[in-house]
Amino acid sequence: MNARTEPAEAEPGSIARPPLVREFLLVAGLFLVYKLGRQLATGHTGEAFHNAHRVWDLERAVHLPDEVSVQSALLHGNAAVHLANTYYATVHFPATLAFLVWLYLRRPAHYVWARRVLAAVTATALILPFTFPLAPPRMLAATGLVDTARLYGPSVYGPPTSDHLSNQYAAMPSLHFGWALMVAIGLIVATRSRWRWLWLLHPLVTLLVIVGTANHYWLDALAATVLLGIALAVIHPPHRTASTAGRGARRLVPKERFLVGAGR
Repeated sequence: MNARTEPAEAEPGSIARPPLVREFLLVAGLFLVYKLGRQLATGHTGEAFHNAHRVWDLERAVHLPDEVSVQSALLHGNAAVHLANTYYATVHFPATLAFLVWLYLRRPAHYVWARRVLAAVTATALILPFTFPLAPPRMLAATGLVDTARLYGPSVYGPPTSDHLSNQYAAMPSLHFGWALMVAIGLIVATRSRWRWLWLLHPLVTLLVIVGTANHYWLDALAATVLLGIALAVIHPPHRTASTAGRGARRLVPKERFLVGAGR
């Protein structure tokens, strides 16, 4: 019996690219919810500082690395600290948006998966500022850390009392790190280059930046990682089968395979 499989290009049920206008509205809505949702959780300043002391003490109790050592490395030169502040201020949103646009154009099924994961993580993360407001380490005198963005620039935050564009008491979880980690995982899953693991440098650099600039604690990144892990466990990526000629990538097709020519 000679059985062969239908070429991947001819298989029905392949994932079509979602409508552009609908996806633009969905992604724009995701970013809008991210910004507005955190603003709604303002007004818990006292509790945010109380939680900050608890987080700081917990990190010392479990012997996590001291955030001061990361910041000290940045403060050895103005160029390094300015670069870290610039990375924090300018890379977060554009990198995530570029990631989604590339997936939409080149890997539609992976785009749908990544968008769902990011939406789930973001929606869940917006609950924590209501239940666990947290002042960042740059505001906590006990840490010995300084606000590098305010001292060296550029800064995305104004004085907390007059900053109506963001909630500065929503440090946990760090969506800076959560989104960066998802960008790296998404590109590793969606591509087949031998160099694709280098995308992990993005969340690694992001982690050092958010800690070194005193915008987040280590535990903020850990909380984001846990949320992302749960989302990835529930929302599975598409399956890959036949190779795409000339690029080392793989076409996305349904799990079912159609046999033709059987019994000849």
